[in-house]
Amino acid sequence: MDWIQTYRGRQFFPLRPQPGDIDIDDIAHALSLQCRFNGHCREFYCVAEHSVRVMRLLQQQGHDDDTVLWGLLHDAAEAYLSDLPRPLKSMLPQYGETENALLRVIIEHMGLTWPMPETVRLADDTLLVTEARDVMAPPPQPWGFAVGIAPLSDRISPISPTQAEAEYLAAFHQLTASRATP
Repeated sequence: MDWIQTYRGRQFFPLRPQPGDIDIDDIAHALSLQCRFNGHCREFYCVAEHSVRVMRLLQQQGHDDDTVLWGLLHDAAEAYLSDLPRPLKSMLPQYGETENALLRVIIEHMGLTWPMPETVRLADDTLLVTEARDVMAPPPQPWGFAVGIAPLSDRISPISPTQAEAEYLAAFHQLTASRATP
């Protein structure tokens, strides 16, 4: 079997994604039920909430709507593939290629341009170190890639998956209301 069944009951071919098969409701729902850090949090903290927080940070920084939407969608491929921890992902280049190919289909389907803006990656890393501080146990040693990245001053108190899904969809619809995005 080379397809998965989505939340809304559709067939999705993650290795042969088609733009017409991308469904924001499937993405929001799946991301709301996936825990960050491979589940190694003190309490459940989902990818959908993380994505909304990246989007909000980009808004606060004054970025254009396309960059802000990119921030919301930057982990959308994980809705169909799940995610792997960074150390493992770096050892499995074919997985990274598959993830990037799927993300590119999603991004272009949403009317955005490839590749990911550097500002989105920086916002993602800022949230990563903030999340590590707020939802994980103290690290046994500093994370090498995070040296020099300051966490946000506001502390994260995770919301429920249902609330995260609703916020993700509301943000998406607000950002795409005036564009020809599916």
